[in-house]
Amino acid sequence: MPPKPNYSFEKRQRELEKKKKKAEKAQRKAEGGGHADAVVEADAAPSRAPVAPESGPVA
Repeated sequence: MPPKPNYSFEKRQRELEKKKKKAEKAQRKAEGGGHADAVVEADAAPSRAPVAPESGPVA
């Protein structure tokens, strides 16, 4: 006969994982940085580069 599942242990593990993710998210938010900010900065830099050569004199 297979062992009986320990549902309370599984539930506690899920709760701990949620708590850990929530703490990590709060830490990222407190630092002021985030993935969204990094993406915006990464998109902004390359978009400026092509504009400069086009605005120069055409030879």
